[in-house]
Amino acid sequence: MKAEKMTREITIPEGVEVSIEGKTLLVKGPLGELKRTFDYPKLLIELQEGVVALSCKNATKKDKMFLGTFTSIVKNIFLGVTKGFEYKLKICSSHFPVSISFKNNTLTVKNFLGEKKPRVLSVRDEVKLKVDGEFIILNGIDKELVGDVAGRIEKLTRVTNRDRRRFQDGIFIVEKAGKSLV
Repeated sequence: MKAEKMTREITIPEGVEVSIEGKTLLVKGPLGELKRTFDYPKLLIELQEGVVALSCKNATKKDKMFLGTFTSIVKNIFLGVTKGFEYKLKICSSHFPVSISFKNNTLTVKNFLGEKKPRVLSVRDEVKLKVDGEFIILNGIDKELVGDVAGRIEKLTRVTNRDRRRFQDGIFIVEKAGKSLV
């Protein structure tokens, strides 16, 4: 079976500037600037009139898989610099009153399950975090970064060595990048 050349084209939204340097894609939009390097040997990135074209010559099944992944990444970059991404996490505490503070890019969870030592998480500058009552709201233009911070916050308050049916304390993702999980 002979492999063929496969091309995916992504339309550039209005108000977005795109430049390509080798295998690096630089995108500037109204909300900010993102840079991504696609280091895959068979991938070819071209900037055509109003379109970013990703292609692979003699594409195998694995190459097609990577091409689909890279297409999604470019679409998320365009969406990020135009609209941004928002994650919402809910603070659940039934056994002990938990206090959460965010200062100097550090999230501090005090009195989680009655612990004396606070749980601390460092948050990158690119992600904006806001504590609003029983919710934590994360905003940013890079979907991978915002999702990573949300996952790390959820992991920070993970309960181990206890019955999960009884100890349902923690911070849980309830909305992520346009999808409601509740």
